[in-house]
Parts: sequence; C-alpha cells; structure tokens
Amino acid sequence: MFDTATSLNGWIADEHNSLAWLFAESDILAHPQKWREFHGDKPTFVFTTRQLPVPAGADVRFVSGPVADVLPVIRETAGDGDIWVVGGGDLAGQFLDAGALDEIALSVAPVALTGGAPLLPRRVESDRLRLVSARAVGQFARLVYRVLPEE
Repeated sequence: MFDTATSLNGWIADEHNSLAWLFAESDILAHPQKWREFHGDKPTFVFTTRQLPVPAGADVRFVSGPVADVLPVIRETAGDGDIWVVGGGDLAGQFLDAGALDEIALSVAPVALTGGAPLLPRRVESDRLRLVSARAVGQFARLVYRVLPEE
C-alpha cells in the first residue's frame, strides 16, 4: 500500500522538495520521539543514500538501490503482514513496476502548489485502478484505490 498526501493538483512536495505545506514536522527521523507513535516496533526499511540517525529502540534498516533488488528481503521480513510504502512518488512507482503495489491511499489536501514532486511519476490507466472508498476527513478527501495487476 502506498499511503500519501497530495495537493489538489497532484504534487506531494513543493518546488523546494518541502512538505511544509502539509505539516510543520514532516521528518520523523529528525523527531525521534515521534517514531513509536507512527511506526511502533515494526521493521522499517528506509531507501536512502545518506547516513541518517536511527531513533533509539527503532528497527530501521537503511537500504539503497532499486526496489526490485531489495523487495525479496522486505517481503521476507513482512511475512504475512502488509508492506506500507511511505515516501516519494518515484519510490512508490518502483513498487508498482515490480508488481508489489496493490493499493494507493491518498489524502487530498485543499492546497494547490505551483510545482514540485509529482504524486506518481508513472502512467497508470484507469483500467488498473478500482475505487474502494472515498470519504471526507476534515478538510481532506481520503481516496483508496485497489491496483490491479498488469495484463
């Protein structure tokens, strides 16, 4: 599942690669005291090329390279559990390309940005997406789509 917020016009980060338009404290690694609130004790794979601090007591595994190369380890770690993809559209797109994305959950914010990082930099036709639910959550529209496999 890819779970993200997006602007009305399909940007997940602004032209400065910032999420400030969404909320003030977006970098969980920079706020380790919030780690357990968001992730609990679940193993977390972070795709990065940088050295980052690990919040105390967190099971964070830094990986780099294509998703397809790391996916077997992620699937083995998840076992029968779900894999929750949080991050940029290109990362989610790599999971889609690998046939490992079965759901897209969007929180559409009542904000229009002038540019930035696109929601999903892939062409995905409507025959691959089935609307599962749509509801209001405060000022946001929460949309959940099931992703069908390519034929």
